[in-house]
Amino acid sequence: MLEIAVSRLIICSLLSIQPLSVSANLEQLNYPSDAKLLIIHADDAGMSHSVNEATLDAMQKGSVSSAAIMVPCPWFLEIAEFARQYPEMDFGLHLTLTSEWKHYRWRPVADPSKVPGLIDEEGYFWKSVEDVVGHATMEEVELEIRAQIDRALAFGINPSHIDSHMGTLFATSEFLSVYLKVAIEYGIPPMMLDPADPEVKKLLEERGISYSDSTIQEIYAAKVPLLNHLNTGEDGNTYQTRKAAYYQAIRDIKPGVNQIIVHLAGDDAEIQNITNAWQKRYDEFRIFTDPELKNLIEDLNIELIGWRKMKDIMPRQNR
Repeated sequence: MLEIAVSRLIICSLLSIQPLSVSANLEQLNYPSDAKLLIIHADDAGMSHSVNEATLDAMQKGSVSSAAIMVPCPWFLEIAEFARQYPEMDFGLHLTLTSEWKHYRWRPVADPSKVPGLIDEEGYFWKSVEDVVGHATMEEVELEIRAQIDRALAFGINPSHIDSHMGTLFATSEFLSVYLKVAIEYGIPPMMLDPADPEVKKLLEERGISYSDSTIQEIYAAKVPLLNHLNTGEDGNTYQTRKAAYYQAIRDIKPGVNQIIVHLAGDDAEIQNITNAWQKRYDEFRIFTDPELKNLIEDLNIELIGWRKMKDIMPRQNR
């Protein structure tokens, strides 16, 4: 499925463009060339009360160093209050154009009459990335993501970054261009990988994903901060296998700016009635609040950072 492909890889590359070296990326952040920087990033804040509580707990007591808020979701007001109470915490925006669950759903923030292509027959966002691509225009996408950012700002959130729920904004070259344009205008770093990195190119080719040359050139011209390595989550059938997979992923961290994406929740009736994947979310909460993991990160001389540090190197004219 398209959303699986785009969630595994965020942007494409242009063969004629040389990748930003790891050392150059670290130099911009004032780190030595062998530094291992890691953002542990919790998606879906604002989706539910269970997710909000788990996210805040993992940021305050665990190893999670950044999180992204879903503005259209029912529990946005609670996480917005958290963000105001703890301005030092690293909250970005998880720009949302899909609503994937069967009974627990959300609608656009923008006036529905102005974004009809984003709305399904039930009056909510489409459930899949394919449907968004098939029905929505660039103009509707831009209007909606601006509305989400404006609502977050109106509620006192100072976003450290923006990214894309289910990778929808990376699904086409046109959507990606809108994502970059809006990020620059608001002065908020967009979560992106280095588009000329060989690993990125290889994975995209395997999935048949490509973007226009002009869009790739836009990314480099904008000089937005880029990730060197991205892990979109580890699999496993049990808590122990998931824990082992994440610990190995930590041990495998390379020099440069790395990000691991996690999805957190508690062990309660609310999340159990939203998604069948609740156990995985609860397991990830347990893993990333375990002091043992924090000790491992320290022992490996890995430095946890948030997106605010990345925002600091965004060109001033873009902030």
